[in-house]
Amino acid sequence: MASIYRYPLKAFTDTTDYLQIDVVRYKTIKEVRGDQGQKSIASKARSRSVNQGLERIETVLLPIPSNVSDSNGVKYGESELNNIAGAAIGGIGAIMETGAAYAKGNISGGLQTSYDTIKNTLGELGSSAGGISGLQGFVTRKLTASAAGILGANITPSQILARTQGEILNPNIELLFGGPTLRSFRFQYKMMPRNRDEGEQIKQIIRCFKRHMASKLGGSGSTESQDTENTFLRTPDVFELRYRQGAGEHKYLHKFKQCFLESINVNYTGEGVYSTYEDGTPVSMIMDLTFKEIEPVYDLDQQDAGGVGY
Repeated sequence: MASIYRYPLKAFTDTTDYLQIDVVRYKTIKEVRGDQGQKSIASKARSRSVNQGLERIETVLLPIPSNVSDSNGVKYGESELNNIAGAAIGGIGAIMETGAAYAKGNISGGLQTSYDTIKNTLGELGSSAGGISGLQGFVTRKLTASAAGILGANITPSQILARTQGEILNPNIELLFGGPTLRSFRFQYKMMPRNRDEGEQIKQIIRCFKRHMASKLGGSGSTESQDTENTFLRTPDVFELRYRQGAGEHKYLHKFKQCFLESINVNYTGEGVYSTYEDGTPVSMIMDLTFKEIEPVYDLDQQDAGGVGY
């Protein structure tokens, strides 16, 4: 049976709001994907949701922190593509696609298709550059910039155009989606044990976090040999965080995906001076925890979640 630690020791009731942190064993991508893991080791989306503590090793119950917040974000990046480059890229793609006619054995059709595609591409390039003279000017500037680079001059075709004609190519700048991000959560707790039992609970809580966040010596197939044990490291355990109301889930606050504990920092002089009880337990301690989710939050996660979502 999983051990349960709590602070404060006797403050939890059927109506108490609190943060429950369950420790569960880390599952590899292969284990998560099951039979599909034999074919791919790519992460499976939405595979790192909290499993409601069904596989917990240990559990820590803490009060709702004083600063409850979440932050969701995604990455975007600026992208530039002028008309000439756009026409060239489109033409190159079209030319490559004409290989389908050759693959089907239609040599004459393939040649005609390639000829038409190249002709249209050149026409698009000329139109984008302002005619043949414009295209010639673009090529000339490109060659000039390359030649200047050989001599150590750092100049681009766009800079040449700006210096000679007072204009630049329209960059057609656009903000493009670059991918999701992973969320981090930081919690701080000031713990002041009121008796020996509560001091023992705080000690066990700190040991629990330190023990399960640490990397594990020895690979899955290692033996008792010391040399083999030091060759591999296994992934630490995973932490599942849930805001709770009594015995049920919190109906409003945000949800979490499975997390790794990136860091734990404990200040054993919470009041700025060293002071302990007779058994050596500090009278005041400050514990900082930094968790980071293993996978991003997707749109379907937000649709399926209650309260304010993830």
